[in-house]
Amino acid sequence: MFDLIVKGGTLVTGEVMDIGIQGDKISALDDLSGAEAGQIIDATGDLVSPHFVDPHFHMDATLSYGQPRINASGTLLEGIGLWGELKQVMTQDEVVERALTYCDWAASMGLLAIRSHVDTCDDRLLGVEALLDVRAQVKDYIDLQLVAFPQDGFYRDPTARDNTLRALDMGVDVVGGIPHFERTIADGTASVRELCEIAARRGLQVDMHCDETDDPMSRHIETLAYETQRLGLQGHVAGSHLTSMHSMDNYYVSKLLPLIAEAEISAIPNPLINIVIQGRHDSFPKRRGLTRVKEMQAIGINVGWGQDCVLDPWYSLGTADMLDVAFMGLHVAQMTSPQEMRRCFDMVTQNNAEIMGLTDYGLHIGATASLVVLDASDPVEALRLRANRLFVVAKGKVISQTPRADATFDLTGRASSVRRRQKSNRA
Repeated sequence: MFDLIVKGGTLVTGEVMDIGIQGDKISALDDLSGAEAGQIIDATGDLVSPHFVDPHFHMDATLSYGQPRINASGTLLEGIGLWGELKQVMTQDEVVERALTYCDWAASMGLLAIRSHVDTCDDRLLGVEALLDVRAQVKDYIDLQLVAFPQDGFYRDPTARDNTLRALDMGVDVVGGIPHFERTIADGTASVRELCEIAARRGLQVDMHCDETDDPMSRHIETLAYETQRLGLQGHVAGSHLTSMHSMDNYYVSKLLPLIAEAEISAIPNPLINIVIQGRHDSFPKRRGLTRVKEMQAIGINVGWGQDCVLDPWYSLGTADMLDVAFMGLHVAQMTSPQEMRRCFDMVTQNNAEIMGLTDYGLHIGATASLVVLDASDPVEALRLRANRLFVVAKGKVISQTPRADATFDLTGRASSVRRRQKSNRA
């Protein structure tokens, strides 16, 4: 007797299999014909995937677009300035309310694990308090991992160092930083060193905003790779954005990529935001601003797509949909072969789960029963359609359902309401 059976779904591997769930765990992967369950989802012909994962987000700022004004230039630096203005007037209750609203959006999209940076350049640590509260409130359906992020610079802001340590003492999970925003290259290098030392002492992961700039001389990722190896942090460090690599000369990159691979550093490009924010000072040709995704993957570096922002001082759009993120990523990185598109799907599921260090992730016996049933036959179709999330299961419970997209189009463009397939016994 199972609590829930997902019947006849097609896994990302192409296998067709029933999934039996007891409590919050997957307990069977087999032909479960005749088995009894409290609830049955008929997923015949649908893609069943592990839930989506976002390893890079800013939940303290989300859904604040237009407050107190709009980012007129669209640049990173104006966004940081605007966020500084918002921090002075926002309340803890507002941050909690916006973050919980976003978590509801995320859950409906099958996004059930999020790593959010939270600003520690505020003596009140208002955002930290708010997101620790949110983390506790959503724990039954979303795994929320928090990064202590000194937005205004670990050394550049006079109290950021002490506040970052306080945030970690309060239970924030990961050590963050922003070396390219320090006053000098030397300060940026020193901040990487000290922040990695803090993480090593505390046994924590590192996720560094690194070289989010068009300047090819911003090379703090090199220091991050060195400190990772010096301190034995291999496999526990991520470099987010890495956009300066888009502008670096190829010879230097040919040295840099093996260093990143040796240090087992993961990379988190954020294609929606990188393509909007970077290259703002260019005339023509304009740089895309995305880091070297395919080159990193070719050398064995784990690369995952991040969302970064939704309706905040840096980005005026967004829907919490990681398929949107991957869709943009495959375009900007020109990953359009069937194999590359499938890899883009993996980048918002398995790759990102590895970056976050999630245990019990995936569709295997003993894994946490968190999955999504998509109105698509395979990962490429899911990306092409940004397919409806027909069912979202979080820790063994159905938390969201979305109607099937019934409308189709024939070759003359006339709409029809013919069902793609007839379904019965819907849960």
